[in-house]
Amino acid sequence: MNQPLFHPSLECVQHGGKTLDDVLAYVKRIGCVGVQLSNFHLLKSNGEFMDAEDVSAALTKYGLRLDGISAHCLFWSHGAAGTGTPSVSKFVPSDVYAGGSARVESWTEDKCLELMDLSEELENYVIPMFWGPYQGLEVASCYPWGMWDVPAGNLVEQGFLRFAEKTQVLRDAACDRGISLAHEIHPGTAAVCAEDFLRLVDVCDNDDCLGVNADPSHCWAGEDFETRFTRVGKYVTGCHVKDMLRIPGRSLLSMQDDWQKRGMQFTRLGEGELNLSRYVQLMIDIGYPKRYRIWNQLDDSKSVPLVGEAESAYYQLDAVSEHATQYIANHLCPAFATQSFEKEMGN
Repeated sequence: MNQPLFHPSLECVQHGGKTLDDVLAYVKRIGCVGVQLSNFHLLKSNGEFMDAEDVSAALTKYGLRLDGISAHCLFWSHGAAGTGTPSVSKFVPSDVYAGGSARVESWTEDKCLELMDLSEELENYVIPMFWGPYQGLEVASCYPWGMWDVPAGNLVEQGFLRFAEKTQVLRDAACDRGISLAHEIHPGTAAVCAEDFLRLVDVCDNDDCLGVNADPSHCWAGEDFETRFTRVGKYVTGCHVKDMLRIPGRSLLSMQDDWQKRGMQFTRLGEGELNLSRYVQLMIDIGYPKRYRIWNQLDDSKSVPLVGEAESAYYQLDAVSEHATQYIANHLCPAFATQSFEKEMGN
């Protein structure tokens, strides 16, 4: 019998209200083989990271594999600090936020470095995350602000150079530890499309740590997932599975604070507009399973994660995550062909 290529896993940042033990018990109960913990689940009450031995013991207790540490909020806050946005106040201690942008940037840099140390001790070498808007919020809005000749120079060009400068310490640390920082191409970040990500790679001289965390649900602004992940395929080291749909008659750009009225809605898996089976096939085509194993030093007998991410404007969060896990297990993880269907013809 063929070894399974994939196994169901779950990103748990949305389950930040649960303790580490609570979230692991929940993930095990709903049928996950692995788990992608949030950096917040790994914090002690004093705000310091747990010891690797304690995290490993908790995972062993529930028989779960560690399929990455989701550090989106932490890395994004580092990149957003320089913009002065109040959004970072949700992800850093109040006294750090009160210290101003420079304090937020230095604190988040330190925590990212500490997290990479912990990740290495846990033998986890892929960190799904996204880089913050180092280019500034004007450029990250995707309106062509760079068309103006301003005293500061070309805002787009200056922004990419700022990215290279501001992330140097983090990238060096990741390279030293053999960690892939898997950027989730996403609105409001340093790369919102495949072309942007390739510019990051170019401005950083093809830095080895620059990876991509694939997620098809963010491909709703003119670049479908087939196009995006084919272009950046050789950088994909992480894989989320999420579905979405665009509501007819609603603007995708509306400044809407009611999540149920947004023009793009995340859905339960299989209820949106994405062909998730083809998405998983594309992950095979671009070499994600092999690449994930190489980064994490796994042999070919080990399955690799398809990481569900539960977001829905209409259904209860725990139920959405359970549905995602079952959908991945039942529809996206069956045995894949190891030979052509034509091989036995004529025998």
